[in-house]
Amino acid sequence: MSTQATRRPTIAVLATGGTIAGTRSPDIAGSYRAATVGVQDLIAAVPGLDELADVTGEQVLQIDSVNMDDAGMLTLARRTSQLLDSDDVDAVVITHGTDTLEETAYLLHLGLTSNKPVVFVGSMRPADALSADGPRNLRHAVAVAANPQARGKGVLVVMNDEIHTARDVTKSHTLNVAALRSPHGPLGYMVGDAPVFYRAPVRRHTWQTPFDLSALDGLPQVGVVYAHASMTTATVEALVDSGTAAIVHAGMGNGYVSEHISGSLMAARAAGVHIVRASRAASGSVVRNIAALDDANGWLVVDDQNPQKARLLIALAMTKTQDVGELQQMFWTY
Repeated sequence: MSTQATRRPTIAVLATGGTIAGTRSPDIAGSYRAATVGVQDLIAAVPGLDELADVTGEQVLQIDSVNMDDAGMLTLARRTSQLLDSDDVDAVVITHGTDTLEETAYLLHLGLTSNKPVVFVGSMRPADALSADGPRNLRHAVAVAANPQARGKGVLVVMNDEIHTARDVTKSHTLNVAALRSPHGPLGYMVGDAPVFYRAPVRRHTWQTPFDLSALDGLPQVGVVYAHASMTTATVEALVDSGTAAIVHAGMGNGYVSEHISGSLMAARAAGVHIVRASRAASGSVVRNIAALDDANGWLVVDDQNPQKARLLIALAMTKTQDVGELQQMFWTY
């Protein structure tokens, strides 16, 4: 039997902070400070982790994930790409705060160029809380990353005994340990220390896309406008004035645009800003030319991407083309 077939997998754990690296605050009951625990301490807190793989740790960022921005995401993406290109690394696990985990994970799902496993993990309780969920989640993330079945499935997210695809997963609860949910359900579950997969992503991802995050220094500016009753045109106009390249309109229902906002969005499009219709609803597709005259207006629609993920996809897509038809096809493809 070959050495390659019998050697233990090597997993690189990249830490970015978040609640999983947080500690309780003695001043206010129930509060905590995110991003206070380093990666080596996170790894050391997981019993028997070395039974699953040879694990290394690296602190890429140390932030509360509410402070994550495009520059931070690209920094993480570039380091992840470097490790995936190494023959000495079999997979990467990324610890991340849950507030923006879905966004960072989705960006890497779209723009990494490797089929090696990449698994995001977070927690809803700080590291020193009673029944902290971080160590269990991290152990499961390493177990998934080390499993051959995780290869080729794009970026995965593991929390609360569930395995999700980065394309679908979103934070759906402010406090519960089952905060991360996918509208189409998880890909699989953890049974003991072993992942059991029941389905796989069918939309193109990672090495199947034309995107390469390691080659990008930045992303085009994209803003999100959240629809509500009695909203004004002020947000749209401010985004246009600030030089935004695209606006994602999180409309009601099937991405509906109210009459008093429609004119400002059409003016923005005439000024060269791409308009993407999304929905503020928790799930479901936005259908083209049903709730608005998308063809006539030159607007785009998401498929079922939520507004925050649509922002990332249109930003990446605009690095490749400005053609409305090609941009729309990307929403239907990824």
